[in-house]
Amino acid sequence: MLHIVDDEEVVRDALSWLAQSRGIQARTYADGAAFLGAAGEAFDGGGDCVLLDVRMPGLNGIAVFDQLIARGLAQRYPVIFLTGHGDVPMAVDSLKRGAFDFFEKPFNDNELMDRVTQALAQSRQAEAQDAVRGRLASLSTREREVLDLILAGKMNKVIADELGISMRTVEVHRAHIFDKMQVKTAIELAGLLK
Repeated sequence: MLHIVDDEEVVRDALSWLAQSRGIQARTYADGAAFLGAAGEAFDGGGDCVLLDVRMPGLNGIAVFDQLIARGLAQRYPVIFLTGHGDVPMAVDSLKRGAFDFFEKPFNDNELMDRVTQALAQSRQAEAQDAVRGRLASLSTREREVLDLILAGKMNKVIADELGISMRTVEVHRAHIFDKMQVKTAIELAGLLK
């Protein structure tokens, strides 16, 4: 989902249409406060990106970005700044603080949408990595031990001998690991955790 935050309705509409012409769903916000008010629920978990105008009445884009950083959302949901009044130090500072990119108006539509596509891909990858970390955290200590030995390429009998448990117990742990990690084979498991 692309979140477009700009105080100019014509810009929001044009960017929304441009995104939809590329098959990207978009939501628009007239100001930073409206976006921040929805930011917790607005992100759909399938990869999100924020197009953020720098100069807006009320909360400007930099202040909104500061809020996203404070909430821990700026790294997960890439921010691309848009401005008609940008300067080099502002752009450099934004990029150093974690912005994905910085575009000056007028911008090339294709270049902007290419960067949005890259930002969405990065966001989806971050979401997937978070999901894998969550699944790993759901494993018990023993399941983690069995997981490490599975990843080392050891057979159930060897795992049982090394851990001093029965082969049947290893099979049960392996089944739980595969279920929790949402894989069907050790090869899938290794690919997921590489």
